Amino acid sequence: MPETPLRVIIIGAGTGGLCLAQGLRKAGGITVDVYERDRTRTDGLFGYRVGISPDGNRALKDCLPPELFQTYVASTAATPFWSVMLTEQLQELFSQSMDDFYGGTPPKDLASREFSVSRMTLRQVLLTGIEDSVHFEKTFTRFTQNDDGTVTAFFTDSSSATGDILVGADGSGSRVRRQYLPQAKLVDSGLIGVTGKVPLTPETKALLPEKSRSAVSMVFAPRGFFCILHVMEFPWGQDGVPKQGIGSSDTELLAKWPGLLYDNTRDYIMWGFSTAKRYLPDNVLQLSGKELQDLVLRLTADWHPNLRELFARTDPGAVFPINIRTSEPLPLWQPSNVTLIGDAIHTMTPGRGVGANTALRDARLLCRQLIKVRDGQQSVVDAVRQYEARMVEYGFDAVLESRKQMSGNSPMHKPIIGRLALAGMRTGMRTINHVPAIKKRMAASTEAYRGLGRDDQD
Repeated sequence: MPETPLRVIIIGAGTGGLCLAQGLRKAGGITVDVYERDRTRTDGLFGYRVGISPDGNRALKDCLPPELFQTYVASTAATPFWSVMLTEQLQELFSQSMDDFYGGTPPKDLASREFSVSRMTLRQVLLTGIEDSVHFEKTFTRFTQNDDGTVTAFFTDSSSATGDILVGADGSGSRVRRQYLPQAKLVDSGLIGVTGKVPLTPETKALLPEKSRSAVSMVFAPRGFFCILHVMEFPWGQDGVPKQGIGSSDTELLAKWPGLLYDNTRDYIMWGFSTAKRYLPDNVLQLSGKELQDLVLRLTADWHPNLRELFARTDPGAVFPINIRTSEPLPLWQPSNVTLIGDAIHTMTPGRGVGANTALRDARLLCRQLIKVRDGQQSVVDAVRQYEARMVEYGFDAVLESRKQMSGNSPMHKPIIGRLALAGMRTGMRTINHVPAIKKRMAASTEAYRGLGRDDQD
């Protein structure tokens, strides 16, 4: 083993960066420091919820200490029982229950399941136990690769940090990527999203169809308008105290988990509306929350009154726009002591719901390679070479698959052909809804893509 610990610098305290930091800390013998531009541990989150697939759960299980992984599981929202597709008039096109997944019986191994988690909650989990390694209010500017094989990161406050490897985990606008791989490009999908959330109360829950009250629901409307709805119910109440009936072990874990002190997440219904840019004002990304809320209400004037009521009840301060962008895949580059994980290298649309999971997969894979460096089995550059060769393969595959699901050039967004495409899709979904065998095959395909049963020895 090397005489001095391997020194790892991570730029960005997002999902992938913090998971990597947890894994390196758990492994031991490695010094890790995370530098984050946000001022506090509750700033800067982009979005409300995320679905964690078997790919993501395996990464979390490997990288987190066992009790912290159990705390993560205990902090997830109630698992949706249904996947539902609806028209804008709340007519059912397709529905599939969890009975069609996992062969009807959830795996005993928690890492092989699907979970829904608040992004705020996940961040607090990933910060637990490594607070001393995370440095806030540190805005990265540039790096230099030094003659002695080290790399130095520089920050806007005139400070710097030197290590053996620099990992860019700083999201889709990555400054690390812009310097290291200037040929890597982001392109617009042609779509804009508007997201909001409304507190879950008996009144707001009653606005949803019965199945959608425990579901991920997708609304397909004319002009390519799309909306996703997700009910998020957590194991603690409005007072932040664990709810009754969640199980004694979960209650104990949550009661002593310090992350709950920083988490203001309460039960809510999340909604996300998206459409092609051509239907939106040019300054949509500069609109206030109230202006975005009014815009969605105008665009959905002929939608079911319950959906419009849901939009209207949303706090304007909880509404924000998303410019949906995606990476352009690029050929493998020469490895060095700088590398990238997550959105910093493979930004993708939310079309397949695997962005965060791919970042977690990156973290697990890179952690395994750096442990080999710690043990003297390979050099830093060899570790990066092994990591990037595999990451580029599955990461850019996810980019392309996600792009197929969400593109402003889709026929759905065309004025005339779009109505024909929508009618055909609706007819197909209604037909499939009455064929259990096809529904089960669809469930198996989804499970395989999201990592259930994958030979995951990355």
